[in-house]
Amino acid sequence: MPITDEILDEILKGYEKPEDLTGKDGLLKELQKRLLEKALGAELTSHLGYDKHDPAGKNKGNSRNGSSSKTINGEFGELELTTP
Repeated sequence: MPITDEILDEILKGYEKPEDLTGKDGLLKELQKRLLEKALGAELTSHLGYDKHDPAGKNKGNSRNGSSSKTINGEFGELELTTP
């Protein structure tokens, strides 16, 4: 999927200084967090064979049972993820 200029304009709305992008709570760290969490959710969906909240998973034994926090170390320092 290409990242269009429109997507970048929306993401950078409110950008004023370099720290907004690369700072401790900057956009790059937030993007990394959100992308990883989204990927983990997609991986779980693929593994289980049904979408979140899909009745097909009810009483199947191997099902979604909430989320937990996990801290990882990456290029942008420590990152706390909510893992499914």
